[in-house]
Amino acid sequence: MQYRRIGTTNLDVSVIGLGTWQFGGEWGKDFSQKEVDAILDEANAQGINLIDTAECYGDHLSERFIGEYLKRHSREDWIVATKFGHHFHRAFERTRHWNSDDVLKQLDQSLKALNTEYIDLYQAHSCTDEEFNNDTLWTMLDKQKQAGKIRHIGVSLRTNDDPYQVTAAREVGVNALQVVYNRLDQAPEQEIFPIAEKEQLGILARVPLASGYLSGKYKPGANFEPSDVRSRRDKEEQTEKLKQVEEIMKKEVPENTPMATWALAWCLQHPAVTTVIPGCKNPEQVISNAAATNLSLVSQDHPQHVNK
Repeated sequence: MQYRRIGTTNLDVSVIGLGTWQFGGEWGKDFSQKEVDAILDEANAQGINLIDTAECYGDHLSERFIGEYLKRHSREDWIVATKFGHHFHRAFERTRHWNSDDVLKQLDQSLKALNTEYIDLYQAHSCTDEEFNNDTLWTMLDKQKQAGKIRHIGVSLRTNDDPYQVTAAREVGVNALQVVYNRLDQAPEQEIFPIAEKEQLGILARVPLASGYLSGKYKPGANFEPSDVRSRRDKEEQTEKLKQVEEIMKKEVPENTPMATWALAWCLQHPAVTTVIPGCKNPEQVISNAAATNLSLVSQDHPQHVNK
């Protein structure tokens, strides 16, 4: 496993992280604690140390699965990132809550669910610019850093085409950004990545497999089960994406290389990217994701590169 430092923090994270939206029950599967334990055990065995979750992944459900695991394992082995700004009500239904008092309650609820005294990276979750421009909120979060509840603050960007929050990040104490970035969506390369590199902000690349389209499992015309979130998406757009994936498979993915592994390595080639955070359903997918480390073409003398 390779590790890179998040911006100017002291957090050295594995270049392959673990996204945990699926634990909240909206990926067409309900997980048991035993299944979550097996995934986290394998992640640890592969050298993965970053867990990314959120308060609204099943009303702290994902956090509780992780917290139950952390209760029985070494907290120091993990860098835990979670998010704030929403309340989960039912599948795919959330309300927005950005008042500083509400966020403080969310923080305390996340700490309790995660069974930890501190969160390594606490991220604003897809906030609008209006919600971002809230001095009271950032002041409160800074006080929580001083109190030891939070180590560092991040922003999970709502869109890839508005650099305002990236430009203002340092002013409010933000050290890391989370963005959608993959072979099918390279928009962050235009404005977000150059600013992030200049400001020394860490980048967590989410949806690196483009919601599974870059897994190599699906052909144009594929149908998804009603319980699968992808069944909600525009059919014509799905077909076009899968046609593009088919071309990428033919022209770019090396022979005998799993497309999903290649797709993660592709993200890591960009020097602005600190880590990718794919989801997974089982330990086998964790192993496949971790294998992307060996395909990464990032220079070994990159200033953020650390071997462990």
